[in-house]
Amino acid sequence: MNRYVLDTSALLTLIENEEGREEIEILLRQALKEEIELCIAVVRSIEVFYISWREQGEKVAHERLKLIESLPVMQEELTDKLIKIIGEIRATTKMSFADSCICGLAKHKEAILVHKDPEFEQVEADIKQYKLPYKPKLRSI
Repeated sequence: MNRYVLDTSALLTLIENEEGREEIEILLRQALKEEIELCIAVVRSIEVFYISWREQGEKVAHERLKLIESLPVMQEELTDKLIKIIGEIRATTKMSFADSCICGLAKHKEAILVHKDPEFEQVEADIKQYKLPYKPKLRSI
């Protein structure tokens, strides 16, 4: 069975109806049919919660957390093995702590990382990736 790990950017793509939402919906339908396994790291729920609170308020943050809890995804708990994998990624890359967590989970589960974050390009050789359309960068004047 194929396994996929959803990054925060993938969750927000779904929630905020961004380009790439259709791909996430397909994965969710496949997970409901138990054709694939979808996972998220606990830190991803935390990120969606605090980003939503900062940008749209506490009420929206709680609504989005409930939405994530209703999705056919498994929230993976930390194990000793996963802690070591995450720690190694954090120590050997320039990746943020949260992104190290998601990469560690994908590596641990031998899963495909679903995202739209160019920061993950630094681990392409080690972690399979499904890249959603990146958001265009704003040009500075």
